[in-house]
Amino acid sequence: MNADRIITAVESFARPVLDDMGLELVEVQFRRESAGWLLRLFIDREGGVNVDDCASISRQISAYLEVEDLIEHAYNLEVSSPGLERPLKKKEDFVRFVGRKARIKLKEPIDGQRVFFGLLGLVDGNIIMLDVDGQQMEIDLNAVARARLSI
Repeated sequence: MNADRIITAVESFARPVLDDMGLELVEVQFRRESAGWLLRLFIDREGGVNVDDCASISRQISAYLEVEDLIEHAYNLEVSSPGLERPLKKKEDFVRFVGRKARIKLKEPIDGQRVFFGLLGLVDGNIIMLDVDGQQMEIDLNAVARARLSI
């Protein structure tokens, strides 16, 4: 099974489990790193997550993976908080973090620039307002390649 299918399967299983616990699935990664293959889940909730949250999800994901036998080779499972520089993936993420600093990378440059740092403003439909050094900028959510909170 390829990485994308593993990620999709893990997301499908994990979302309802996390929802029942009042947690959010921020991101799932499955990739080869220097120590071997790593399946990483980032979870969050208002006020943050704790070690017990991560351990509980890790146990449930491990049991699911053992039963489903999705991964045919050795891997490590890691469940953690997305941290202070959390990725912004959905419109709701941008709404939730209005007023916070963010780094936004666009798919296509605007005036020769693809990366912008600024304060997240209101979100109207698919338009994100970003205050870049006092200048208001409108960014279409569909134009965003990657975004994350910035410290």
